[in-house]
Amino acid sequence: MELDDWVEEVSGKGFVWYLKRLSGNDTQLTGGHQAGPYVPKDLAFRLMPSLTDLSQKNPRDEVILKVLPDGFETTSNIIYYNNKFHENPASGRNETRMTKLGGKENPLLDPENTGALVAFAFALETPVNCQVWICRNHEEEVQLEDISGPVEPGETVVWEPKLKIRSESSEVHAASCVLRTEDIPQDWLSSFPSGLEIIRKAISLRPDREKPVDDRILRRRDCEFEVFRSVERAFYTPEIQKGFSTLDDFLGMAQTVLQSRKSRAGKSLEYHAKSIFDEEGLREGIDYEYNPKIEGNKKPDFLFPSVSNYNDASFPAEKLTVLAAKTTCKDRWRQILNEADRVSTKYLLTLQEGISVNQFSEMTAAGVKLVVPSRLQKKYPESVRDQIWSLEDFLGSLRRNAP
Repeated sequence: MELDDWVEEVSGKGFVWYLKRLSGNDTQLTGGHQAGPYVPKDLAFRLMPSLTDLSQKNPRDEVILKVLPDGFETTSNIIYYNNKFHENPASGRNETRMTKLGGKENPLLDPENTGALVAFAFALETPVNCQVWICRNHEEEVQLEDISGPVEPGETVVWEPKLKIRSESSEVHAASCVLRTEDIPQDWLSSFPSGLEIIRKAISLRPDREKPVDDRILRRRDCEFEVFRSVERAFYTPEIQKGFSTLDDFLGMAQTVLQSRKSRAGKSLEYHAKSIFDEEGLREGIDYEYNPKIEGNKKPDFLFPSVSNYNDASFPAEKLTVLAAKTTCKDRWRQILNEADRVSTKYLLTLQEGISVNQFSEMTAAGVKLVVPSRLQKKYPESVRDQIWSLEDFLGSLRRNAP
């Protein structure tokens, strides 16, 4: 089955999708033994109302699971770990997960699928039936995100394809940067702000100048997401409440929202990285250049120190550095290999939550060096962690390598 056919099959009124990117913990790449992929509680309770019975400890119900395109089938469980309401109110678990996945034969547990975009399509019926599509490449990920909107590492998205309704789990993103309508700049309510304007607002709410750069960039990313969603609700809700006279009007609005989300996701990590570089004393045009144009109209995300140094054949190549910023790197890291002919090692800043040992080895052999915020590195295999740089490591290298 091809993805187009699968999407058509599971896009009816009786389906609800759950999308996420598989982390190293999900695929057990990190050697842990967590119960299985997280499922948003609201969705689990909707699928299986029996799970809401708090008189039962850790209730569960069966789900018939088919994993595509491989075709693996098994009978799994969705379990509600509700220890918080039993023997351990202070620190007990309060989450729903999919368990009993059928062992290593299940592609969901294949380390090579770490970082892949996955869609769980649940049929709203009894017993619960779930078809899972694991994207095989970046093209399939783009195809799914064209339907549901961007899905970033650590994000959980519920999508109702027939109604084109999307919701993110409130259990994933803290609401500390949510803005009330009266807190939103008035001109943003008449003209939707740019991604850079939203990031500047997030930075004003989370200046965090005293925090390490690795913590700073992750806290601001979470804050930016909440600011964006606040503005999105305030901007589009009045239009939605007016109603739609035609189906085309409704679909046009849905497409506008989708494109806005994709635009925000596309440049977010670059903008945050640039803000960090500026705060850490790097001068644009002197110490680094953002989206410069070099030979053959190539445009790396960041070049250190400058285009003039790069174009100067007498300037030592070992003092040149290029950095790409990609929220996810599975299947996308190859895009950076030819971004700068003079530079043999390409650095890649990513927020992806793990990558297989095989893929890491392939990256390393191709001259790609991963830069991952320190808090996310625990989601990578222990055997490669000492070869991954934090953002602070990268900045330290720039300082030591300064001309």
